[in-house]
Amino acid sequence: MTSNLNLDWLISVDDHVLEPPNVWTDRVPAKDRDRAPHIGYDDNGMDFWVYDGKKYPSSGLSAVVGKSKEEFSPEPLPYSEMAPGCYDPLARIKDMDRAGILASLCFPTVTRFCGQLFMEASDRDFGLVCLKAYNDWMIEEWCGSAPGRYIPLILIPLWDPRLAVKEMERCANKGATTFAFSENPEPLGLPTIHDKDGYWEPVMAAANDLEMVVSMHVGSSSQLPQICKDAPFMANLTWGATRTSGTMLSFLFSGLFQRYPNLKIALSEGEAGWIPYFLERAEQVLDKQRHWVKKGVRFQQHAGASGIDLDTLDIRGTFRDHIFGCIIDDAHAIASIELGHIPEDNIMCETDYPHSDTTWPDSISVIKNRINHLPEETQYKILRGNAERLYRFTPAEPPVLATA
Repeated sequence: MTSNLNLDWLISVDDHVLEPPNVWTDRVPAKDRDRAPHIGYDDNGMDFWVYDGKKYPSSGLSAVVGKSKEEFSPEPLPYSEMAPGCYDPLARIKDMDRAGILASLCFPTVTRFCGQLFMEASDRDFGLVCLKAYNDWMIEEWCGSAPGRYIPLILIPLWDPRLAVKEMERCANKGATTFAFSENPEPLGLPTIHDKDGYWEPVMAAANDLEMVVSMHVGSSSQLPQICKDAPFMANLTWGATRTSGTMLSFLFSGLFQRYPNLKIALSEGEAGWIPYFLERAEQVLDKQRHWVKKGVRFQQHAGASGIDLDTLDIRGTFRDHIFGCIIDDAHAIASIELGHIPEDNIMCETDYPHSDTTWPDSISVIKNRINHLPEETQYKILRGNAERLYRFTPAEPPVLATA
């Protein structure tokens, strides 16, 4: 029997856009253009972003497309030396077609992964203006340039949950189904998701009601992973992705999923091969430690204050219903799907274009080589079906590519 499933395309739920220079200057009042993020130049002609009195050059590791691994460098890179797909949505489509990427969800760059730039600004009122301008550009211009090829990811004003809810509602009305959030707000100077005063409750309630996915990119806490103060960079980077496990566990034991049954989170660029161990360990901890924790014993601060019914908490069921992992190239995650340790409905693809971890231009062949032994229905879910369902996204029909 011939399958009707098209396994030649994937949806990437973690790519990046290097914002084109006109994002804000085209969208804020003329009198505010010099206050908004804009491009400046140093004496050597190197360009950089300017905002709130600070300069932000673009890292070469954020725009490696078109370069060999031997050419990768963290040194500042001007836009003139970037591949146009880094900042031009139509040029990006050509690169996506080449790599078998049917649709893409893009995290921002100069604003940082969840809009920290505007939260840290000296004028948050104007920061909100700039944040809204970014969201409008992302929805209307970046995604609007190629309908069905981009999933819009919006930013929220982290410093005011009620303003955040208003922005979520505004953007949901324009078609957005996900927003960027921090993997750990505490290093940003914000309350955690366990805050006893419920700082984030309005945001999570709105995400539940609007069915907006909470998308959290590794590094969105503005922290670099560090094993110890003088650990080699390569060791820190290798270890760093698994800090996503902390985000997963924090949400699992937070009670948020019990209070908000429609709430779903996506863990970007954290891979997923570690998931079975931490689920198993969470079950062991729940089984052995919940009794004294329920009594509120102060072995640790707030040990019994999670607001969750530990007797009814189903670790694996909660994961299945609420948490989604994302993989670039993760053989252990695929093996865990085969063994039934990770549900096949909870893993999605990413390509990290145009960052230095990217699989571009070989993205579809890399993932197909990992999954081609799985049932075709499972392959389809991993390649694109899970992303379509989670983000309530209908992609464009795959393009018909010219053959040589």
